[in-house]
Amino acid sequence: MATGKQNRKDFPNFIIITGLSGSGMSSAMKAFEDLGYFCVDNLPLTMLSTFSRLLVPNKEEVVAIEKAALVINIRERHFLSEFPEELNKLREEILPPFVMFFEASDDVLQRRFSETRRPHPADTGDGLLSAIRAEKAALEKVRETSDLIIDSSEHTVHTLRRLIVQKFGASGEGSPLKVQIISFGHKYGVPREVDLLFDVRHLPNPYFDKNLKHLPGSDPEVINFLEKQEDVQETVSRFVDLLAYLLPLYRREGKSYLTIGVGCTGGRHRSVMVANRIGKSIKKKDYDISVVHRDVQK
Repeated sequence: MATGKQNRKDFPNFIIITGLSGSGMSSAMKAFEDLGYFCVDNLPLTMLSTFSRLLVPNKEEVVAIEKAALVINIRERHFLSEFPEELNKLREEILPPFVMFFEASDDVLQRRFSETRRPHPADTGDGLLSAIRAEKAALEKVRETSDLIIDSSEHTVHTLRRLIVQKFGASGEGSPLKVQIISFGHKYGVPREVDLLFDVRHLPNPYFDKNLKHLPGSDPEVINFLEKQEDVQETVSRFVDLLAYLLPLYRREGKSYLTIGVGCTGGRHRSVMVANRIGKSIKKKDYDISVVHRDVQK
C-alpha cells in the first residue's frame, strides 16, 4: 500500500528514502539503481546539503549527477535530532527532495528480523518488539513530513520493486531487459550462465553435407539449407512465441538480465542460425538484445 500527499506526474530528481528498519529501504534503493539513479546508502546528514548541490545546474560546474536517491535512517546517529531541520533547509532550495517513508506492521518486521538474524538498530535490551515500537514512535514526525508513505507489509522484494518502477520509471517498466543469446555446441559443455536452454539437435544437420560442413551457420548457403526445412521454421516460430510470452513476465518480476542458450552438437551450424533468427525476431519487441556464438570457430 502506498499513500502520498500529492500526485507527481513528473519524476523527482532527488529522492530521500527513510523509514522503519526492515521495511524495505535497501530493496527500494536497488530498484532506483535499476532506474538509473545515483544511490547512496546511509549518507551522513552533515553531507546532505553539500550533496544536494551536485544535482543543481550552474554556470561554473558541470553537473555530474542527473538524479539521485539516498537512504538515510536511524543508523545515522544524528538522524532523529537533525533530519527535520536539514529537510526544511533543503525544501527551501531550488531542488527540494522527494521524501519516501517505508513502514510495515509489527508482526512483519518481527518476522523479517527473525529470519535474517540481524539485530535491530534500536534494540536496547528490551526485546525486538519493544525496539520496533520505539523506532516507530521516534520516527512519527519524520513520517508526517514525507511525500509518499509505502507500507511494505504485503510486498515481496519483487512486488516492491515493481511498485517503485511503475511510479518512478518513465516507461513504467524500468530499464530494458538485457537479453543475451548464446549459441554453443553440447560437446563443449553448456554455458554456466544460461537461464533458458533451447536444444536444436533434432533439426537436420548441415554438417553432413560436404559443401556446407566447413561453413558457419551465418553463411547464406547454410541459412538457405536450413530455411528449406519445415522443422526448422516450426521450431524457430515456437521458440519465438514462447519468448514473446515469457520475456514480459521476466521484466515484470524485475529481472534485468536473461541469458538464453541455443545448443546443437558442435555449435557451428544449427545453433548459430537459430540464435540469429531468434535475436532478430525478439529485437523488434523493444529488448536489449545481443547474440554471441561461442563455438562457431571450433
